[in-house]
Amino acid sequence: MSVLAVKLVEMSERDSLGAAASYALEAAREHLVGKSVFVLTGAGISTDSGIPDYRGAGRVAKHPMTFDLFMSSEQARIRYWARSFVGWSRIAQAHPNRGHLAIAAAERSGRVSQIVTQNVDALHQAAGSKNVIDLHGRLDRVKCMSCGQIISRAEMDGILTKLNPSVSKDDNFEFTPDGDAEIAAYEGFLIPNCAGCGGILKPDVVFFGEQVPGAIAELAMQKLDEADALLVAGTSLSVNSGLRFVKRANRASKPVVIVNLGATKGDHLALAKIEANTSLALDRLLND
Repeated sequence: MSVLAVKLVEMSERDSLGAAASYALEAAREHLVGKSVFVLTGAGISTDSGIPDYRGAGRVAKHPMTFDLFMSSEQARIRYWARSFVGWSRIAQAHPNRGHLAIAAAERSGRVSQIVTQNVDALHQAAGSKNVIDLHGRLDRVKCMSCGQIISRAEMDGILTKLNPSVSKDDNFEFTPDGDAEIAAYEGFLIPNCAGCGGILKPDVVFFGEQVPGAIAELAMQKLDEADALLVAGTSLSVNSGLRFVKRANRASKPVVIVNLGATKGDHLALAKIEANTSLALDRLLND
């Protein structure tokens, strides 16, 4: 399939589109009009909410906590929770942006049938979307890895505050999409175990090296099979859990439209690629 591409990188809300950009957007939109659209989103859709991505232009590559390291090392868990204790507040204070709101509006109008997100920030729900599958979990929940008990992140924060009353949350730091703040000092930080069974408490998200739960993956694929088209927004598709949706849609001859700043691993499978900030393009693609 040939890819129709257009760059809308510096277009503001008031800017008028040039003829080429208008044509490209309209051509991409034609692949979605009248169809039940499955939307897959990644970290790029949340950058305008103040949450950075991992691979954006100019960013130094990050090495997030892996599942094996978290589960095998108490020191690694202390490091994670100390950094996340500081970084979580920035995630919790984030608000949905125009990209989230555009998808929610298209869902309400019946154009979007399902949202699957690789993000853990719950901003789609905050924007009003109902049919959301959190492929990699949600950062606002904490799970016991032994008994499965779930507590809220707010409750976990309260426990951490009581255990570490001298730790302050300074906003002057860099942080990642999973709330991991770039702080150096975490020695002496105290972390709790599960109040019910004494097990390890872990944020209810899929860490690197951890598998997406089978039931969630199967449900997401089922929803893609029921849809007519796939819209990918704000992800480079570098992680296979996202790329497989594009491959499956392509095998089923479903139109694929990608909106992302920078190349993605699925560009060659798309009917249209819009190289643009998601906040600028999604409303034009999905709503009248």
